[in-house]
Amino acid sequence: MPTLELPQSPHAAGIEPVAIHYREFGRGRPLVILHGGWGYRLYPFDRQIAELEDQFRILIPDRSGYGHSTRTTAEMPLDFHRRAALETFSFLDALGIESAILWGHSDGAVIAAMMGLIAPERCASVILEAFHFLRRKPGSRAFFERFAVHPEELGEETRRLLAEDHGETFWPTVLRRNCGAWFRIADRVQRPDEDLYDGRLGELQVPAMFLHGSLDPRTEPGEMDRVREVLPRATLQFIAAGKHSPHSEEDAWKECNKKARGFLRNSD
Repeated sequence: MPTLELPQSPHAAGIEPVAIHYREFGRGRPLVILHGGWGYRLYPFDRQIAELEDQFRILIPDRSGYGHSTRTTAEMPLDFHRRAALETFSFLDALGIESAILWGHSDGAVIAAMMGLIAPERCASVILEAFHFLRRKPGSRAFFERFAVHPEELGEETRRLLAEDHGETFWPTVLRRNCGAWFRIADRVQRPDEDLYDGRLGELQVPAMFLHGSLDPRTEPGEMDRVREVLPRATLQFIAAGKHSPHSEEDAWKECNKKARGFLRNSD
């Protein structure tokens, strides 16, 4: 699979150049898939690729610090989502892509939303799956604390996929960096309702659909209600059987694909 080189990236500060590995499928309008905080292989988009590659040029980059892209062990900064958004724009520049549809999952959804805020002219539309709105996620703190300290307690299949994605010795570093960043983001919060977008999410102008599992354990009570309040013109689609990754879950992926396909068709 291809790799391109960026002169530098704010997501891998102090490392030059930065190699970005990516997957590419199909042809047509660019559709960029942005993986979550633990990488791509844990929640792959195989079923979406199979359904959409005859209509879209699907690009799935590993962010720096993930997968087969340039590794970094430095602590992730509090603004890592914004830095990743800028890195993704550089990735698109390197491929000569002026505008793309974005489908972000979890941390990738935060990054996609920030890209839409930073440069709406470069984002044709955005699908925001398993979205995070709040900076403080008390319902997830114990989960992240456990696996940041004891990643070996993850299930065997999860460990296998993480090792396949990031390497046998590096995947625990990926988890510790991501979990640690979320701890520090939460610890800097002065009000429990502070959001990741500095109050600007309502300024998002590009067509947006939120795909959200009704059973998502990483979502705080009322969190998606807040999203609906600040961005009432966006489409919110809840997947009844969905958890944190509707696109890859056996009980949810078909409904997820149906809703995504309808949104993509209507946003042409």
